[in-house]
Amino acid sequence: MAKTAAVATKSSKTGSSSGSGKSTKAKANRPNAFANYQTATKWLAEHADLERVRASRVDPSVFTLDRMTALMKHLGNPEQDLRAIHVAGTNGKGSTVAMLSSCLQACGYTVGAYTSPHLVDLRERIQVNDQLISHQSMTAALSEVAGAVEKLPKKLGPPTYFEILTAAGFLYLVEQAVDIALIEVGMGGRLDSTNVITPEVSVITGLSLDHTQYLGQTLPEIAREKAGILKPGVPAITFEQEPGIVDVLRECAETVGATLEVVGKDIDFSYRFESSPQLGPHTRVGLSTPRVSYEHVPVPLPGEHQAFNCGLVLAVLDKLAGMGFDLPESKVTSGLETTRVPGRMELVWKDPRILLDGAHNPAAISGLIRSIGAHIPYDSLVMIFGCAADKDVDEMLRRVALGADKVIFTRAKGNPRASDPAELARRFSEESSKMAQAAASLDDALSIAGRAAGRDDLICITGSFYLVGEAKKALISRAEKMGVSLLSS
Repeated sequence: MAKTAAVATKSSKTGSSSGSGKSTKAKANRPNAFANYQTATKWLAEHADLERVRASRVDPSVFTLDRMTALMKHLGNPEQDLRAIHVAGTNGKGSTVAMLSSCLQACGYTVGAYTSPHLVDLRERIQVNDQLISHQSMTAALSEVAGAVEKLPKKLGPPTYFEILTAAGFLYLVEQAVDIALIEVGMGGRLDSTNVITPEVSVITGLSLDHTQYLGQTLPEIAREKAGILKPGVPAITFEQEPGIVDVLRECAETVGATLEVVGKDIDFSYRFESSPQLGPHTRVGLSTPRVSYEHVPVPLPGEHQAFNCGLVLAVLDKLAGMGFDLPESKVTSGLETTRVPGRMELVWKDPRILLDGAHNPAAISGLIRSIGAHIPYDSLVMIFGCAADKDVDEMLRRVALGADKVIFTRAKGNPRASDPAELARRFSEESSKMAQAAASLDDALSIAGRAAGRDDLICITGSFYLVGEAKKALISRAEKMGVSLLSS
């Protein structure tokens, strides 16, 4: 059962909403623009997907909220009917959303999520209580968005792939009458398509240098873009970061009239790494406020960096409790234990052992290597690596060289942003004397890695969510042919 008055949608604020994931609202009379899911997604793919376009080929004028605002208006502003948590940041957004979702579901709430990118199935981006939007519902939502797109003024230009999906996500989550929607920023914050919402809480996870062509060349510049999600009167939460970042966030919060609290500074927070027979190596956190006191809570995801994300989650839940959400600490901690995040430290194959992780910038690569060292015993680490050409490639390669024993460079299929594997190998050889070679395709890379890896070695596929997604599809197909399942299934 979902909760009542305190967590009703913004349009009602009183009464109850359904916890079954089914709408309590009458469905809109949607135009039957697309006959089926394939037709709908073909139309979607005709729009500019900036996630797959090199930054040098993107017209900066495409980044504006004017088009998204107009699109929402033609759809009846569904985003205004959502109670939401808005999550921005460079690393940790997906993990933070996953932990929040697990905790809120354990407390009986119907939780919607809009995230990006997807790994295997486009529908991963739009979920209710961890259930992917159905093909039928996605087709219907895209049909309605297509009708609104036709009404957009020509001067605004055509909407992007991400804008269309964001609009479809908002429509579906409102239709499903979710109690709370977890909305992950796609890139940046200030001009991101999701930034048409006014959330209950704004969250900024760890910041590092990424997407510098769009967001700025320094951490303070990037922090200012991320702080664009802050709204007047909406509480905001982050954690202690690199020097200068929090100062910028506080300045931006003060300018817009938001209250920013920093976990570990304004909110009492602690963490420690330990090992136990029951949980093995893991991190525990503590967080206390005038309302709650969490002590020695196990972080469900591996890696020291996840302790800070977990601290953010507990702080957000405390804010929601202050707004009337019923969040017993025992249910929060039991929900937290169930958190799983596909594509992050995901062990999918047994012989040889294959680990998938979407680390796609230098900070994330460093976190990955530390996490592997702390949580997974191995003799040699064979890394299959591919990344976008517009990333800080040299710094990523330096981080790779610190952890991998052998590297096989490859590229994601059909991604124009992907770096050339031979060029990656050449640049890596300038940084390290470790074994490295290039493979034209992921299939080739997997074959090479399989021959190179011994019984106690670990193969890690990383550098890009698109490469990880392609790998997961390939391994699912391999498992189906063998009549087995992935380890993480």
